[in-house]
Amino acid sequence: MQTVRALWGASHPGPSVVVTTLSLALGLAVGLEPWRMVVLVVSVLLGQLSIGISNDAIDRERDRAVGRTDKPLVRGAVSNRTAWLAAGGSFVIALALSAVLGWGMLIAHTVTIASGWAYNLGLKSTPVSVVPFLVSFGLFPSLATLSASDPSLAAPFAAVAGAALGAAVHLTNVLPDLDDDRETGVRGLPHMLGAAASVFVAVAGIVVAAIAVLAGGRGEGPLPWLFFGAVLVLAIAVVVRMRLRGPDRAGFRLVMAAALVLAAQLVVAAGSLR
Repeated sequence: MQTVRALWGASHPGPSVVVTTLSLALGLAVGLEPWRMVVLVVSVLLGQLSIGISNDAIDRERDRAVGRTDKPLVRGAVSNRTAWLAAGGSFVIALALSAVLGWGMLIAHTVTIASGWAYNLGLKSTPVSVVPFLVSFGLFPSLATLSASDPSLAAPFAAVAGAALGAAVHLTNVLPDLDDDRETGVRGLPHMLGAAASVFVAVAGIVVAAIAVLAGGRGEGPLPWLFFGAVLVLAIAVVVRMRLRGPDRAGFRLVMAAALVLAAQLVVAAGSLR
């Protein structure tokens, strides 16, 4: 049980839960059959666990160098070998479940997970560190539409919204670690832009995603506009938080909250995702 808790802690549980919840919301928007919904959600969760655990396994020595004792692998709560077995096993099972939903889902999910691993394995230290997020989040809505009995790629507006949101997630997630990353040789796009510019671009990404969902969705009445307003409020909150407290985890949490609001809007605009 202790090993399971340690692996869960190494999986970046917050983002993993949010992304898995997004898959559930998108599945509802598409109108998946219950069994397809369950397979989609479990496969997405395992894919996220694979990405998160492999990230901590790859970064163990770097995290140790900057004193990240909050990391289970740094504390020795779980061995690197066990972490790699868990990451690899999660990856294989995630793809096996994806295959149950069809070749389209299998290919799209493989690209999504591989993109996350590519970030972990080195792209995070390059000027194109945002590309894996553009790819993974841009494809993410299609995981739901490709899981349907009549599979298809998601509507273009959903891909645009996903990619824009992915950029915002990346740019805000790394902000609290900018100094530690520089000490250990990580020089990604946020490090090149700096904290202030990264927040500005991230907020622009949130707004673009909100506009894309509002324009592409088929929801009627005031509800779509209420969701749009809620996302804008969260975007403003990211800027205010940055100015008052500087880079911290709260900005990233606000971006993830915006992602959930956008997903809720897609559920309301049922049928527009396909």
